[in-house]
Amino acid sequence: MKIAIQGIPGSFHHQVAINCFGHDAEIIGFRTFEEVARCVSQGACDFGVLAIENSIAGAILPNYELIDRYNLTIKDEYYLPISHNFMCLKGQSIADITEVRSHPMALLQCKKFFEQYPQIKLIDDIDTASVARRIRDERIKNVGAIASKTAAKIYGLELLAENIQTVKDNFTRFIILQKPVLDLGFIKPNKASIKVTMKNEKGNLARLLTVISENELDLSKIQSIPVIDKPWEYAFFIDLQFDDYKVYQAVIEVVKKEFGDVKVFGEYVNRK
Repeated sequence: MKIAIQGIPGSFHHQVAINCFGHDAEIIGFRTFEEVARCVSQGACDFGVLAIENSIAGAILPNYELIDRYNLTIKDEYYLPISHNFMCLKGQSIADITEVRSHPMALLQCKKFFEQYPQIKLIDDIDTASVARRIRDERIKNVGAIASKTAAKIYGLELLAENIQTVKDNFTRFIILQKPVLDLGFIKPNKASIKVTMKNEKGNLARLLTVISENELDLSKIQSIPVIDKPWEYAFFIDLQFDDYKVYQAVIEVVKKEFGDVKVFGEYVNRK
């Protein structure tokens, strides 16, 4: 089984892939999220792991567009607790570090910790584990990384501080992508991810939310993205939770008839 991820061993995507598919799966790392989506879409990979939102920083909007553009289906979701750790080459202390590199989201989540070290410059980089590997490979001194403890172990770096994220109860939601198949098998889904492209009519969104609420579906997330070829019109990416699958199906039919185009990205079990 081939699993596409953005990043390298030691990244959070890598950890999710192992947790979901085991150590026997072949995990293929890519530089960008788009390459992950393309690999799954072309059938070169069986599944893809994609971060979609963080409990602190919010939604990763470009990844919604990738799911849509590559016509992918959400097979499942996975919530990973995020622990950020400060690391560097062995034999150094915090006093030796003049700059720290990591993914912008990791830097944002650890900004308060570094306020006590004004001499350290925070610099955006491609991701977390890649910085750790580069420090190891190039023997870079005076530069630290923010990454997982797994990355520190893999690349032989010294942990200067652990769990430095400002909000300790910090989770990232990942989704497992596959080619467009909605074969539920024996699974009884209680969550769905859909896209509704609304007709440009006054009050449509309010009426849509009312239909969802009156049928006792829980709208757990809604995210708007502009429709590129239709100025001032929007598509809404919506996560719905429900107890009765048949009621959910009936609501989808109503939405298709009354509000606009509907695309179902996935029906699965809520893992939260």
